[in-house]
This record gives sequence, C-alpha cells and structure tokens, in this order.
Amino acid sequence: MPAIRIIITGSVHGVFFRKTAKQQADALNIAGWVRNTEDGNVEIHAEGSPEDLELFQSWCHKGPTVARVENVTVKNVPEEYFTSFEVRR
Repeated sequence: MPAIRIIITGSVHGVFFRKTAKQQADALNIAGWVRNTEDGNVEIHAEGSPEDLELFQSWCHKGPTVARVENVTVKNVPEEYFTSFEVRR
C-alpha cells in the first residue's frame, strides 16, 4: 500500500489540526499518524489506497476551518504497516 509523509506549514498549531486530521483519515480508511513538530508545523505519515491518499492530501491543503495552511509538502516513503491512525504528541 502506498505511504506518504506530509508536512503542513502555516498557522496549524492550536487549531485542532491533529484531531480533524484523524477524523479525515478514519473516514478515508487511512492508517498512520499525525503530530505537531517543534518548529510549528504538522507532520503526517499516511498509508492507504492512492485514491484515498489523494483525497486526504486535498484536505490537508485546507485543514480545519480555523487553520491557515501556507504550504503542503508531500513525499513518498516506505510503508510501515499501520493498522489505524493515531494522534501523536
């Protein structure tokens, strides 16, 4: 199954980005994790079908209503065989 690493920059801390990313991932059957980074970004590891990953990436460009996404970087990474999506600290 394809896996991607997503880095989202902008006003993305303190706006429920991780919580809503999990909701989106669960709705799309995407496994992996989301976490805030020390430099103020959000990092996501996502595994799923190409179609679901594409929809998830599109959501990442918008994020939750109160977020201000400035940039989204996506790269292919090795699959880590997650079975669910988790919020990391």
